[in-house]
Amino acid sequence: MWVVAAAATPNHEFDGPNPINPLPSSTSKPNGSIQPGVMMSASLLFFPSVSSPSPLLFAHSNDWTKPRRRPTVVCKSSSSEKSDGKPAKDDGRPAFNPFGFVTDNPSSRSAIQLPESPAEDGNVGQMLYRIEDKGKEYGSYVKSEKLRWFVRETGSVDNPRGTIVFIHGAPTQSYSYRVVMSQMAEIGYHCFAPDWIGFGFSDKPQPGYGFNYTEEEFHSALDKLLDVLNITCPFILVSQGFLVGSYGLTWALKNTNKILKLVILNSPLNISSPLPGLFQKLRIPLYGEFTCQNAVMAERFIEAGSQYVLKLEKADVYRLPYLASSGPGFALLEAARKANFKDVLSRITAGFSSSSWGKPILIAWGVSDKYLPLSEAEEFQKGNPGAIKLKTIEGAGHMPQEDWPEKVVEALRAFL
Repeated sequence: MWVVAAAATPNHEFDGPNPINPLPSSTSKPNGSIQPGVMMSASLLFFPSVSSPSPLLFAHSNDWTKPRRRPTVVCKSSSSEKSDGKPAKDDGRPAFNPFGFVTDNPSSRSAIQLPESPAEDGNVGQMLYRIEDKGKEYGSYVKSEKLRWFVRETGSVDNPRGTIVFIHGAPTQSYSYRVVMSQMAEIGYHCFAPDWIGFGFSDKPQPGYGFNYTEEEFHSALDKLLDVLNITCPFILVSQGFLVGSYGLTWALKNTNKILKLVILNSPLNISSPLPGLFQKLRIPLYGEFTCQNAVMAERFIEAGSQYVLKLEKADVYRLPYLASSGPGFALLEAARKANFKDVLSRITAGFSSSSWGKPILIAWGVSDKYLPLSEAEEFQKGNPGAIKLKTIEGAGHMPQEDWPEKVVEALRAFL
């Protein structure tokens, strides 16, 4: 790596400490910092040709009055060896890290890795090749009219205990239910977990061309998918999360005859529920367009709502759809901007109150949720104490099905 600096100007000679702070070499690899031989860059610092120094120049440059000399250019190498072939000394300064926006998130530190030979495996194409087959456990593609859904399925129609449909929230996918639905199938349930249109591995049509990402369209698409899956008897609905997770609850309010029992994992339930920063950013013009194209957005959202760090193999799956194309990001952007969060939450609060809803509800709540406090669930339960049972899950955060699936299964078994 080369740092090019002007050591003097036509009008002044700089005498004293070198104002240029050459970038130190780095040997660290896991955190995504620069390694020797990875990238070449150059920085050129010009001292102004003026009679008095600018106050913006280096504070320790205190001698600008010596006789004028011919300007020189100093090229400094920051590689691991000096020009005489001897190893350079480590001055203890932190390495320059252009990917700090990634490495400030623990599980994302391997999202961008720079090997010594970038062409080998340091580009997006190679990264996709490494992870493209991950995360499709129990899943297959199901065509519903013009839309192709990715649906996970465990158990079979012969399972005697009934059917469970798992609904995920934004900006994640049905992958979060893989362990829960596998264990529920083992005890006799037929389980389905679709990726919403625009999310995970399902289709992500451009807004206005077959799908507009409104609440009504999500509801209509889910109705048609259930028909294709031949889910006709009343079933158990499990819903979790923001935005499309909330649409799972409003769909239940419109289809009470199709619901046998309802299970709610950490979700906004009151009109005063806080809205995470991600969704606020998405609703800001232009800023939202940049935010939605962050490939590590989903894993960051999961970790920010929990006390745990995702393992790399899990983070890869949540990252994959956003890394593979711009479609999921723009789908999320469209859905977030068209959502009326307050109206949705007011309907949820009123619709599941004792005067409107009589079917059993279990709230299985991760108490370490950093987005939604436990008081959210407690307040919701007060609206219909006869029908709503609250089960706290210690140690789990915003996505208890990901953080501690065994405890979620235990709560489901006791309730069902």
